[in-house]
Amino acid sequence: MLQGTVTVVTGGSRGIGKEIAKAQAEAGAKVAIIARNPNAVSAAASEIGGAGAVARGFAADLSDRAAVEAVFAAIATELGPVDTLINNAGVFSAIGPIWEVDPDAWWDDIEINLKSAFHCARAVLPSMLSRGRGRIVNMIGGGTSTPLAFGSAYSVSKTGTLRLTECIAATLEGTGVVCLAMDPGLVLTDLTRYQMESAAGTKYMPNVGKRLASGDHLPPSYAARLALEIARGRFDRLAGRAVRAYDDLDEVDASTDDILARDLRVLRVTGFAPSPGPAGRPGTPDGPAPGDAGQPSNGGAAG
Repeated sequence: MLQGTVTVVTGGSRGIGKEIAKAQAEAGAKVAIIARNPNAVSAAASEIGGAGAVARGFAADLSDRAAVEAVFAAIATELGPVDTLINNAGVFSAIGPIWEVDPDAWWDDIEINLKSAFHCARAVLPSMLSRGRGRIVNMIGGGTSTPLAFGSAYSVSKTGTLRLTECIAATLEGTGVVCLAMDPGLVLTDLTRYQMESAAGTKYMPNVGKRLASGDHLPPSYAARLALEIARGRFDRLAGRAVRAYDDLDEVDASTDDILARDLRVLRVTGFAPSPGPAGRPGTPDGPAPGDAGQPSNGGAAG
């Protein structure tokens, strides 16, 4: 159970985020939902709260650092220090080849998907570090481990989010605070409906629309289930790595030693030699050679 803890879910007014927030509240956590639309977050919080559950809605533009700092200060005052942060807020509006997409829409996808995760993690980490505990979950998705030809902004932002996860986790090693990534799989949401129904989505991403229309997608409850297990600490040893909502979680749990030994579920550039270290020694100027403690020696990919 999560009784007495505080969970923040960004993009929690609908879709995957709302399902995650509901499950966290039902498990006993006090839940803060953040999204841009004040009416939507208020309605979601009212729906989730009640019957012993505690949920509050906060409206903020998560790409705005000052707004993020203000909203997390308000959450700490009203609910207490954050124990679990689910960086779920995301958009996918720039669909098409880069010479056709609106440059502002392309950059907006980056700002919401990647920059907001940075701002929110930065806002909660000082408190988590001072208490020696806390968990941050960064949402990734399609285009993370392989390129997405007509969704370059989304692909770049989610790939960057997984690398951000790795960097944060490496920085947090030994502190008791954990950061990992979640791939929720293909879920029917407003975001994916846009891929299915918009002119650009129909033209450039027809296979996504076909899968959604045929029912070849996951319910958001899979992501909510995984978020609960992460909040309870089940996958702490996979800090810096990605877990998929559609994984057999028992199998992932049992395979943890192998995942770590083979350096899986992370981003690595295969076939790319490390830069030379001192006196031509393989490695990086600031780190050990492959095979040394802390430095993986093989390639891999998310998932």
